[in-house]
Amino acid sequence: MTWLTDPFTVDFMVRALTGGALAAVLCAVVGTWVLVRGMAFLGEALSHGMLPGVAIAALTGVPAVLGAAVSAGVMVFGVGALRRRGGLSYDTSIGLLFVGMLALGVIIVSASRSFATDVTAILFGDVLAVTRADLGGLAIAVGVALLVAALFHRPFTALAFDARKAATLGLRPRLAEVVLIGLVTLAVVASYRAVGTLLVVGLLLAPAAAARAWTKHVASTMLLGSVLGVAAVLVGLLVSWHAGTAAGASIAAVAVAGVALSRGAAAVARSTVRVRTRPVEHRLEHPVRAPAREAP
Repeated sequence: MTWLTDPFTVDFMVRALTGGALAAVLCAVVGTWVLVRGMAFLGEALSHGMLPGVAIAALTGVPAVLGAAVSAGVMVFGVGALRRRGGLSYDTSIGLLFVGMLALGVIIVSASRSFATDVTAILFGDVLAVTRADLGGLAIAVGVALLVAALFHRPFTALAFDARKAATLGLRPRLAEVVLIGLVTLAVVASYRAVGTLLVVGLLLAPAAAARAWTKHVASTMLLGSVLGVAAVLVGLLVSWHAGTAAGASIAAVAVAGVALSRGAAAVARSTVRVRTRPVEHRLEHPVRAPAREAP
């Protein structure tokens, strides 16, 4: 068992495991609603749209999380502005802002010759460099996400089924949608430090998608998704340690592979249950008639 315990005798691996686990829980809670509401494209766009803010923050010495938050905020408000004033659809607005923010980030990076060495950390994360301050920020983000998810459970559920009925019930679907987008932004911004802007979507979607194969309710999906996400972090770090691969990419790859394994296992389990519970068809036997009695 030394292959399992030896990597975590090092302090930075313990911090990486703790930070990755917190990010996995955060992403599982938010990612469940992302799957239910079909907001995967928004999560991907936000993760890419953070690049300009992170790049500017790195060049100016401002904390990278602050730059990422500002950039993600610009994305969210920009999408809303294009929808209201430009008359564009939701997907079109996200797509335009996604391309525009990503292009701006690449321009900023390419214009600075001294920035090239930091691009890998921004895109793919550096979970092995997670600090105690990062752990504190992730812990706060997890607490906020759990609290908001509990308080807005009914509005989120109603919004997922019928926004008009939610409005009729007084659940304020517009506010619920804004809060949900804020949760997605929180998860993306808080988790990018661990797995980077390109791979954060994998941690946001994969554990929840893997859990969805076994669960039917939101709460159970969040719980199982958190367990699977933490397991992906553990396995990814072990792969990174023993194979010498990038930690963030290893975590994301394990999480995505877990979706295929989980859904395959669930399909096999369902088929096995159907075979065992299938009623046995008994052939009806014709009753034997007694011989007719002869007339006297």
